[in-house]
Amino acid sequence: MTIDTTPSAPAKCLGDPEAHAVLLRDALQTGDAGFIAQTLGEIVRARGVSQVARDAGLSREALYRVLSATGNPKLSTLLGVTKALNIRLEASAIPPE
Repeated sequence: MTIDTTPSAPAKCLGDPEAHAVLLRDALQTGDAGFIAQTLGEIVRARGVSQVARDAGLSREALYRVLSATGNPKLSTLLGVTKALNIRLEASAIPPE
């Protein structure tokens, strides 16, 4: 017996901006640039790519490209997208092990 599965898009399930911030914070904690870009891309798609692209000053195509798993957004792009999503990036110290 096989089980049919479909890819998950957590950002669509969690439509609340606060939940999107938590999702992005968890992705940032992995330190995996591809995973972070992919997670941010999921959040952007859940919010509406066209509107986020306009608010961030980017084309839809550029936004899709930089927020793919292989994308590598510049810091200015990352800051523009998070601002368009009303998400603030914050830093904290890593406790010594």
